[in-house]
Parts: sequence; structure tokens; C-alpha cells
Amino acid sequence: MTDAASEEVADDDATATDDDAYGGVVGAFPYAYRATGSRLFRTYVVAGGLVTGVVVVLFALAVVTLIGATAQATGGTFTFSRAFFVVVMLLVVAPLVAPVLAVARRHRRGGSTVRYDRALAAAGYLFVFSLYVGLVVSAPASLTEGPTGPLAPVVAWLYSLPRAAGVVPPVLAAAAVYAVHRAMR
Repeated sequence: MTDAASEEVADDDATATDDDAYGGVVGAFPYAYRATGSRLFRTYVVAGGLVTGVVVVLFALAVVTLIGATAQATGGTFTFSRAFFVVVMLLVVAPLVAPVLAVARRHRRGGSTVRYDRALAAAGYLFVFSLYVGLVVSAPASLTEGPTGPLAPVVAWLYSLPRAAGVVPPVLAAAAVYAVHRAMR
């Protein structure tokens, strides 16, 4: 075999191995970590993966608790509430993994830049922060003790908002993740 032919085969093998390494959602995380040149995005791959894992475990435990609490009951309402937990979990997890999936896809197709990776990492971190803000807003009154520290006025204001307003920050941040992706194309 000539040198040119062996280099062509080696390039094909490297491409096949690189493409095989990206096998779905779970495989996108290590692939995106290896492919990016942005340290900020690498930190998001790790942090976003950990937050996603925690969210999935918490929702799974919530569904198990709900099933245990409603095991004796029959009817469509209890089935609907179980399915609703899964839908809410997907609505929370999708924006967490979207930056990683988008960057992995763009790197796989050869069209990503460090600027794009950084922008999506920042949008991903914004979504993680918005989840925290949403949890603070929707905290029950029994858990809202008088806040202390330099951010006490902000936390007190967040506690004073209606609990239903806790949905707004994550929805806006999820829209921001999509907007950053579209703007950086």
C-alpha cells in the first residue's frame, strides 16, 4: 500500500472513530469536552452534566415518592400527575443539555468556533442560575426565613413574588439559550 493510500485510510479511520465516539446525549458530553477550545465551555460541560444528573435523580425520586403516595388510588388524575412530572423534568433537562448538544453537533460538522462555544456556555450558566432563582421565588412560606447578608433585599424581594412567578426566570433563560444559538450561527 502506498503512503498516500495509507494516509487516506488513516484519515477515514480517525473520522469513523471520532464519529463513533459521539453516540447520543451521553456521548455528546465527552465529545464536546474534547472538541472545544474554550475553557469556559469545558467547565459548563462538567457543571451542566452534574446539574443534569442531580435534576434527573431528584425528579426520579419525586416520581417514586408520588407513585408510593398514590399507589392505592386509581384513575386518570394520578396517572396524569406522574406524566406531568416527566414532562416538567424534560422541560428542565432540555435547556441544560442543549448547549452541549449544539456545540458537539457543530464540532462534528466542522463549523464551530471558540466564540460560539463560549456564548453557549454563558447561556447555559445563565439557565442554571435561573433555575436557582426560580426555586427561590417558588419556595413555600415555611422555608422563607428572614434573609441576611449583602443580598438580603434581593432575596426578600424574590420571596415576596407570587410562587407562580418562579417559572418565569427559567423560561426566559431557556429562550436566551435558543436566541444565543440562533444569533451565533
